[in-house]
Amino acid sequence: MGMGSKLEGPSTPANRRDPYEVLSVSRDSSDQEIKTAYRKLALKYHPDKNASNPEASELFKEVAYSYSILSDPEKRRQYDSAGFEALDADSMDMEIDLSNLGTVNTMFAALFSKLGVPIKTTISANVLEEALNGTVTVRPLPIGTSVSGKVEKQCAHFFGVTINEEQAESGIVIRVTSTAQSKFKLLYFEQDANGGYGLALQEDSEKTGKVTSAGMYFLHFQVYRMDSTMNALAMAKDPEGAFFKRLEGLQPCEVSELKPGTHIFAVYGIFLLHKKSINTKSTCYRLGDNFFKTASYTIEAVCAKSYEDTTQKLKDIEAQILRKRNELRQFEAEYRKALARYQEVTERYAKEKQSVDELLKQRDGIHSSFTIVKSTNVSGTASNLSNGSSSKVSGDESKGDSPGEDGGSDGKDKSAKKKWFNLNLKGSDKRLI
Repeated sequence: MGMGSKLEGPSTPANRRDPYEVLSVSRDSSDQEIKTAYRKLALKYHPDKNASNPEASELFKEVAYSYSILSDPEKRRQYDSAGFEALDADSMDMEIDLSNLGTVNTMFAALFSKLGVPIKTTISANVLEEALNGTVTVRPLPIGTSVSGKVEKQCAHFFGVTINEEQAESGIVIRVTSTAQSKFKLLYFEQDANGGYGLALQEDSEKTGKVTSAGMYFLHFQVYRMDSTMNALAMAKDPEGAFFKRLEGLQPCEVSELKPGTHIFAVYGIFLLHKKSINTKSTCYRLGDNFFKTASYTIEAVCAKSYEDTTQKLKDIEAQILRKRNELRQFEAEYRKALARYQEVTERYAKEKQSVDELLKQRDGIHSSFTIVKSTNVSGTASNLSNGSSSKVSGDESKGDSPGEDGGSDGKDKSAKKKWFNLNLKGSDKRLI
């Protein structure tokens, strides 16, 4: 088995086709119709019956892969909403079925974490098969009561909730909480024509405050659930704009009411590897705190008749969230337009700043050109020639020190003048005193 994006029963075919097309069923086909189509095609293309036909093996793989999507309510919903892309995003947390693994292989699964492979469990095939065969043990969970327990990983505790017509009309809520913050799934099964139970809904526990919890609300109006997969997909595509997709994960629940009778729910224990970034270029994964522990839980069944105000508040708040989602969709267009304009202005700002700096630099260079001092002059000469007047005086003095050029009286007069200027005035001052 290779390390692809998913580590699960049916391997991913090289070329993926629409699973509805592969199984020759319509998008509104029931679970039973999908199951019947799968069994028919699986029997037709089974490798044991087509040993001499290598193409049959690939077709069988394609049929199995398609059924793995459409038989799982969560995967089917993801595919219907965003195609294979949504499933690939969900694959960022690899799902495997460890129900048939022993202790050694369970430790081997932990090794994947050191290789950078995120792992979380999907529902065990054994559990689903036992439910489908009707061989599971179902405990009663009367309305208005709660049951606490501990379930092993990859195992499930089944509960039967029996409701009358009045309770069904008022609405039913099933909630599971864990003060130990265990990871689990809340499952809902529908009665199969053969007397077994087929998986219809599943909810992963989420941390809310100091507990983990999951719930299903059958209140006769459309209730929504938050799909974190779509948020993860948006974050991977556009981290800066992921906020605008935050409410896109709000998806309608498939079942909004229960009929009178007995309904089957289950608490399923899972483990999850936690992601830990060690630097900006690599990511590692560590085992969750409850990897080898049982999942502690409390499940309760509540009739909404005693919670009419709370029911109305839920309806109102979800209506507000839906309106806010529409507002964000409109605001996103405005934001991206403003962001593009901001980036344009920012780029111009940088260019204008560079232009101004360059102009001022040129101006300073022109100012420095107004000088007779050249940068190549000897420093000693430059110090002696500090200005034009000093240069002239020095020239006169040098002429006075030299004999007259014509050797006449002018030369003597200049010599006399020089001596007069050289009188020892300091000494004469002393004599006067």
